[in-house]
Amino acid sequence: FFSFFFFLLLGILGEDALLPAPQNISILSTNMKHFLTWSPVIVQGETVRYSVEFQGEYEREYANESWIPICECLLITATVCNITEDISATVAYNLRVRADVGARRSEWGTLKGFFNRITTSLTPPLMKVIADGYHLLVELEDMGPAFQFCVLYWKKGQESRMQQKVVKEVSSMVHLDTMEAGPDYCVKAQTYVEAINRSSSFSQTQCVKAQGGRSMWLVTALISSAGFAVAALTLPFLTWKTSKIFQRSCCPVAVLPETLKVSEPPTQLILCGSEEAEQCDLMVRVMPSEEVLRLWIQ
Repeated sequence: FFSFFFFLLLGILGEDALLPAPQNISILSTNMKHFLTWSPVIVQGETVRYSVEFQGEYEREYANESWIPICECLLITATVCNITEDISATVAYNLRVRADVGARRSEWGTLKGFFNRITTSLTPPLMKVIADGYHLLVELEDMGPAFQFCVLYWKKGQESRMQQKVVKEVSSMVHLDTMEAGPDYCVKAQTYVEAINRSSSFSQTQCVKAQGGRSMWLVTALISSAGFAVAALTLPFLTWKTSKIFQRSCCPVAVLPETLKVSEPPTQLILCGSEEAEQCDLMVRVMPSEEVLRLWIQ
């Protein structure tokens, strides 16, 4: 009797009753990224597709408990759906999943309880602390526009004098402080999401020491190299210039006045008033120019 009634019921309901609803529906939410997951519906020789819908506070209270399809998760074959963009408010959401095989459909499998993004799991940011000379820098993971970071830093052994810096936008290295030579400086950070007013735990502490000594050595080496290059280039010129000055000081070159310079030395000088040399009473022999110069100098 019971077997007859069961097969009669299947005939009345049709083949749709053979397709079970998805089970084990749950949400994985980390750092404001939300994913709905469920167990696969197994149908031998068939490809099962799934559709997901959500219902927020507005739909429950003001829109006759309507459901809104998630377009990215309509007739998909995967058993996971990214619902991050649809969970856009800090309110309670309900979600459901249905299986489809051809013209057959299952009943909706509904999430047990409600989901609120305030329950998302927040993790500390990935962080790298760098000592650039005497500058304390930190590089933080870019986790998206919703995230801010609270960074704490201090001298090792002086935790009571810990300082804080809030980083709202991660674009490059963040300068925290100017370090002193000697002590280590330590840094740790946590994430903060203003939309849900929650913070993560702090990251592992990282400590570094000022690298000023190595930087000063490098600067000194560069200056020394530059000085040597300048000296190597200017020393030959200075040597040549000094020798010229010394030569001019010890062995000056005598320069004749213009009046004593003769372009063409004369062969003879005749002091006569007449045109004929035979009638002159006085003949004067002209001395060579070298002899004139020697007599002038004496």
